[in-house]
Amino acid sequence: METILDIHETWGYVAIALNALAGIYALIAWKVRAWRGRGVWIVTIVAEVAILIQVLLGTILVAGDEAYRESVPRFHMFYGFVIFITVGLLYQYRAQMKGRQELLYGIGGLFIMGLGIRAVLQVAT
Repeated sequence: METILDIHETWGYVAIALNALAGIYALIAWKVRAWRGRGVWIVTIVAEVAILIQVLLGTILVAGDEAYRESVPRFHMFYGFVIFITVGLLYQYRAQMKGRQELLYGIGGLFIMGLGIRAVLQVAT
């Protein structure tokens, strides 16, 4: 479990950075038509997969290690749950946001980034 914990700790920063990048990219694409296209969606998908891997690693840790389960702050797990739900909600609302999907995923990516930062701060304190 120590290896999974090490990966979880490191991968969190990668997932946060990717979601920040994807959010900013999508918001720029929303305003600048030339930036729209497959690139936005590739970066967004990579960022969301990265954060879902992070949530999966956290779930494995909580399910498999009682010492970790007892020591991790509850709000850290809560933020992971909210991130998981957010990814699903973004996907669910994409059809209703025709013409503004870049805006939806831009704000969503930055929101996920913020939740990730809050989750890290819960463990750091």
